[in-house]
Amino acid sequence: METARMPRLGGAITTLITPFRHGCLDRPALRALAEWQILSGVDGLTVCSTTGEGPTLSQQERAEVIDLVIRSAAGRVPVIAATGTTSTDSTIALTREAEVLGAAAALVTVPYYSKPGQQGIVHHFEQLAAASGLPVIIDHAPAHTASDLSTETLGRLATIPGIFGIRDATGDIARFVGLSAILRQRFRFFSGHDPSALAFTIAGGDGMISSGANVVPRLFISMQQAARAGNLSAARSLQDRLMPLISVLGPEGDPARIKHALRLVRGLKAELRLPLVAAEPEVCLAIGEALAPFLDESSTRMALSL
Repeated sequence: METARMPRLGGAITTLITPFRHGCLDRPALRALAEWQILSGVDGLTVCSTTGEGPTLSQQERAEVIDLVIRSAAGRVPVIAATGTTSTDSTIALTREAEVLGAAAALVTVPYYSKPGQQGIVHHFEQLAAASGLPVIIDHAPAHTASDLSTETLGRLATIPGIFGIRDATGDIARFVGLSAILRQRFRFFSGHDPSALAFTIAGGDGMISSGANVVPRLFISMQQAARAGNLSAARSLQDRLMPLISVLGPEGDPARIKHALRLVRGLKAELRLPLVAAEPEVCLAIGEALAPFLDESSTRMALSL
């Protein structure tokens, strides 16, 4: 299948949580969250990821989330749909659906749980690229998938035209820096690990697909902009401000923690779907303490304009 034109993605991309109310998708809250993120200046939105509790969504709900956010974005920012599953066939089906709905790209995890091995990973993405024209960003998160992409496998994946990016959630900057110039030029690389995202960008990365940006998007955006402009002093100052919050939210963003933070910032309901449960009281207290400086700075205005 002919591959679509590759989107120009970079900077700070938020991987959105999915709001629920009484067990159902909270559409007004999702629209409001997407609008707030866009007005805050994010460079893109990702939906249905693990941060968005994608594995708990029905196929109909996934389609609704993708469609609703694309309509809300109205072309102002690209929308990336997370479509990866443990099965190649279901990944293809979800990716085709996201393509029909108008997603700019698909974020596709390395198949998890089954541990397919390097050969199986390559064949998985070969079949996906052959079946769909939607550009693919590979989501490399070994902590979730128990499968690590070797440098040799990256080289084989680089021969597949439909794959244009890698989201690296390992936090291993040395490994990224050690990649050949050919691989670094072939793919667009995004950090999926908030604590090391600034270092990743300074080392030559193209930006971040961030869970923490759900909560204080403008600060994440400003950090990325400063780094890309070469203003490293300002970028590191922003990182210092963000690190207490990033630390308590977790490197890849625990949906329970992010939703509690958004309850404090935006008044959003913190409802989750099993097997996820609410953050422990001591964690909620730590989140409140980490957010306190931002809440104190702008008081009630934060929820409207941060």
